[in-house]
Amino acid sequence: MLKIATKDYEALRRHGEETYPHECCGVLLGRFEDDGNRRVTSVTRCGNTRTDSAHNRYNIDPRELVRIQREGRERGEDIVGFYHSHPDHPAQWSPTDFAEAHWIGCSYVITSVEKGKSAITNAFELAGSDENDKKFCDERIQVD
Repeated sequence: MLKIATKDYEALRRHGEETYPHECCGVLLGRFEDDGNRRVTSVTRCGNTRTDSAHNRYNIDPRELVRIQREGRERGEDIVGFYHSHPDHPAQWSPTDFAEAHWIGCSYVITSVEKGKSAITNAFELAGSDENDKKFCDERIQVD
C-alpha cells in the first residue's frame, strides 16, 4: 500500500493539470515501512526531458534524479516511487511505462488528466527480484 498525505496527493494531481497536454513526472520520497507499505513524506516535481513525444512519454534526467535522491537521503528519505500523468488516456500503465520501470519495490503512480482536469489516480508496485521477472501489481493508495 502507498500512504500519502492529502496535500502531496493533490500536488501530484495538480502537476498533471499544469503540464497538460504533456505528461508530468516526479519522484515520491519517504520511507519503506516494516509492514511492506511505502509512506510518502514529500513529492518532488521533475522536468519532462522528452522533446519528441512529451504528450505520451516522460523521462527524468538522471542527474536530476541523483540530486533528488541525495537531497532526500540528507533528510532521511528514500525514493519510494515515481509519478506521471496520462493526458486524455486511462490511469493504467502502458507497455512503455513497464519497459522503462526499473525500481523494484517502488510505487508507480499514474493520474489520468482528461481535458486538463485530473480524473483517476492509480498506483502500481513494481514487484519481482530483477528485470527478468518484474511485474506491475495493482496497489492501494491511502490518502490521509
